[in-house]
Amino acid sequence: MFDEGKILPVDISKEMKESYIEYAMSVIVSRALPDVRDGLKPVHRRILYSMHELGLTPEKGYRKCARIVGDVLGKYHPHGDSAVYDALVRMAQDFSIRYTLVDGHGNFGSVDGDSAAAMRYTEAKMNKITLEMLRDINKNTVDFVPNFDGEEKEPSVLPSRFPNLLVNGSAGIAVGMATNIPPHNLNEIIDGVIMIIDNPEVTIDELMTSIKGPDFPTSGIIIGTSGIKSAYKTGRGKILVRAKTEIEEVNGRNGIIITEIPYQVNKSKLIENMADLVKNKKVDGISDIRDESDREGMRIVIELKRDANPNVTLNQLYKHTRMQDTFGIIMLTLVNNEPKVLNLKQMLVYYLQFQEEVITRRTQFNLDKAQARAHILEGLKIALDHIDAVINLIRSSKTTEIARNGLMTEFNLSEKQAQAILDMRLQRLTGLERQKIENEYNELMETIRYLKEILENKSLLLNIIKDELIDIKNKYGDERKTEIQMSDNDINIEDLIEEKDVVITLTHEGYIKRIPADTYSSQRRGGRGIQAMATKENDFVEHIFITSTHSHILFFTNKGKVYKLKGYEIPEAGRTAKGTNLINLIPLEVNEKIQAVIAFKEIDKDNYFIMATKNGLIKKTKISEYASIRKSGINAINLRDEDELIQVKMTTGQSEILIFTKNGYAIRFSEKDVRSTGRNTTGVKAITLRHGDIAVAMDIVDKSQDVLVISENGFGKRTPIDEYTIHRRGGKGIITYKVTEKTGLIVGARVVKDEDEIMLINSSNVAIRLNVSEVSTTSRNTMGVTLMKTGEEQRVVAIAKINCSDEIKENSEND
Repeated sequence: MFDEGKILPVDISKEMKESYIEYAMSVIVSRALPDVRDGLKPVHRRILYSMHELGLTPEKGYRKCARIVGDVLGKYHPHGDSAVYDALVRMAQDFSIRYTLVDGHGNFGSVDGDSAAAMRYTEAKMNKITLEMLRDINKNTVDFVPNFDGEEKEPSVLPSRFPNLLVNGSAGIAVGMATNIPPHNLNEIIDGVIMIIDNPEVTIDELMTSIKGPDFPTSGIIIGTSGIKSAYKTGRGKILVRAKTEIEEVNGRNGIIITEIPYQVNKSKLIENMADLVKNKKVDGISDIRDESDREGMRIVIELKRDANPNVTLNQLYKHTRMQDTFGIIMLTLVNNEPKVLNLKQMLVYYLQFQEEVITRRTQFNLDKAQARAHILEGLKIALDHIDAVINLIRSSKTTEIARNGLMTEFNLSEKQAQAILDMRLQRLTGLERQKIENEYNELMETIRYLKEILENKSLLLNIIKDELIDIKNKYGDERKTEIQMSDNDINIEDLIEEKDVVITLTHEGYIKRIPADTYSSQRRGGRGIQAMATKENDFVEHIFITSTHSHILFFTNKGKVYKLKGYEIPEAGRTAKGTNLINLIPLEVNEKIQAVIAFKEIDKDNYFIMATKNGLIKKTKISEYASIRKSGINAINLRDEDELIQVKMTTGQSEILIFTKNGYAIRFSEKDVRSTGRNTTGVKAITLRHGDIAVAMDIVDKSQDVLVISENGFGKRTPIDEYTIHRRGGKGIITYKVTEKTGLIVGARVVKDEDEIMLINSSNVAIRLNVSEVSTTSRNTMGVTLMKTGEEQRVVAIAKINCSDEIKENSEND
């Protein structure tokens, strides 16, 4: 039977509510959320402090993780051993944490989701940067509280000499709330703290000039800045993270190479998901997927079918897999044991206030220690000044206590000073030792003066914090891993990018890059700068021009489409680098080739684009019609069946046009004969083609230059442009080349000057480079001379005109 006097009636709903609130607060404060000061949850703090107590510093050997976990469990964290070990493992995984705090030895898991080996097999010690988390902890910089059983003391927070909460981030699910703070770059976060030290009124927008955005350990690409801005200004935001990919040639066909994946994505599950999508035919165009990752880095190879468009396949993978992932930011943290959602500046300000407290307490600790030592030295100095009296007093005293009391009374000393005199060895009586005491006392007084100045002068204290942060940055800082790309929704992108002249190069095989213009102007006159570029075998630079980072660059293709990039969107590369395949920047289809590249800074409403097609049509359209071009491109011209765009030129409306056909005919007519039409039109007849003939080239007349014509069997010649008389548009043209079985059909023609160079490419993809001045000049109705020898199964398939590097040099000097 129960004693009725001890039974209390309780409202069960009230009891459940109160008990659950207590439980929730326990989870929030003691388990799931990090502290704004050191960025650690209790379990991580206890692990690091336990390793500090065990002396597991970077210069010493490793210790079994089972020993570390046991120490943490027994002293500080009375929960499951798996929870402690999992937290320890995560701090050692370079794919989970931006700057690892634990140096793990053994199997600590992988980005494929493999779990770590059992704790009895693995070993660990602290990383070098972890010492900065614990630095000065023994100098009364933080409060110590009793552990769970009251037998030990543990720190309520670590001194954390760098802003660990933002640097390494944190994630946790409490009761009714969750936190998800992404990791950042150490250099950027320290720069942000220094900005606040220098200017406490700094805005979040100004902080973002240093802190660009999250910096994940697995790298990847953040798309857009709107989510970053939202998170930094409100404490909540969503960012889109993509895998880093390149489209390369793999086994003779296009392939997608993945070298970086979004944060917290399991690589093996990602590959498995891709395979399932291919199996279920949700993603087309993939023939093989394999993981070629090794200790050098990640490499997932996706081979595509011959007719697959890599950009379409890539977009399908972004849509259906975690190659594109959303990271939800919730900057929830404990401030004075109260959960709060903070913006970027608030986080840095709270950290800075904590560091002011740490440095103040450290300074006070050092001051107390220095004053205590100075007090002892003052006593020793008094004793040395009255050494005979002191010795007589001690000799005549029967006990130590009598001697101590006598010294205190006779020389007005404190108990500590008197005891120090009694403990003094006889060797301290030598002159040299007396001088040492004097020097030590003088140094201590200087130290005491400096420490007091720190406590009295806040600006001096802040400068100490600044200097120590800069020292940490110099020791442990590194470059950003995660790239941030602007999205279509971002506004005023150009405001963030310096406008400067650049040289754009595009190779015949489609590799493009930009280089600072002074890279070319610094070369010796007459040097072939473009030859210094590394290209694939038999590839060469087909387009090279100077433009601006803010210029529009239009790419016209044989299928009649036009794509637009700004100068800054083309990746910058070194002078000898191969560049990036253009298919990574614009969604070219299978067998779609670039026929013309035109760059301009501002749209001139008085200028036109002239376009010629294989079927002998010509179209003239105002440039303003191409002001708005989507990322996926737009139609530049409406093409009829089996027709292709062969060339595009920018004109003033006053030019003369030359059209060439494969059977050796050409027509020259005034641009005024072509009426301007809208973008979605087909064009009008430029030349009446004979049966079986097609147009192969179009160019603008320059009366000071010649016409160069090349045939498929490698023959070519130059003809003065005056031999091409002007006719009305739509005529059959005149003979420009004597086509025979020996020469073969015409493959191309260009208006050229002596300084130009040309490239001839044959069907075996072999290219030769010739100076135009080496090609002899003859009349129109001749077959010319051999420029490139071709075998029985070979023929010339394309020609390209190249400006020499001197022209680039001269242009850059005159700009």
